Amino acid sequence: MTENKHPFIEYLNSLVQQDRRGALAELRRGLGQPPGACASMYRYIVPFLPEKCSRRSEAIYYLIGALFASHPDNATAGNMGAHLAAARSENGGEALERRFTCLLASHIDDLPDYLRQTIGFLKSKNVPVNWQQLFWDLQQWDNEERSVQKHWANAFWGRQVEKTPEKES
Repeated sequence: MTENKHPFIEYLNSLVQQDRRGALAELRRGLGQPPGACASMYRYIVPFLPEKCSRRSEAIYYLIGALFASHPDNATAGNMGAHLAAARSENGGEALERRFTCLLASHIDDLPDYLRQTIGFLKSKNVPVNWQQLFWDLQQWDNEERSVQKHWANAFWGRQVEKTPEKES
């Protein structure tokens, strides 16, 4: 959906490419913590925060940093709906649909918990995540038209569902 490569996501990818396991471990410490509560994350997040950054936007940086560190397998295409569709199995489809519906209906403040579970599920199924797209989608999560949620739903339930997100090399 988006071709804009955000420097923060590029930086996170560079941590994997440079095999900086310590940095990824420090970022993972933020899982389940309120944004900015884990001081070990500051050195990796703060340099990328925009000069005038809202509290909500700052929270997205911390959330993405922690989630990425937990599952740094990066896809170059697709959104969360496509990734979950790729992970859907014949016998677990109904439960996944319920979880996905809860994710789509969630308030921005509840997203960290839902996304932590979702990313954990995708990791267990070896499905990579398009972190660039997820970063941009979260920035637009609470727009009145709910366009992000509609795009995710279309990718999950639509006729042209991506079977396997392309993995970045």
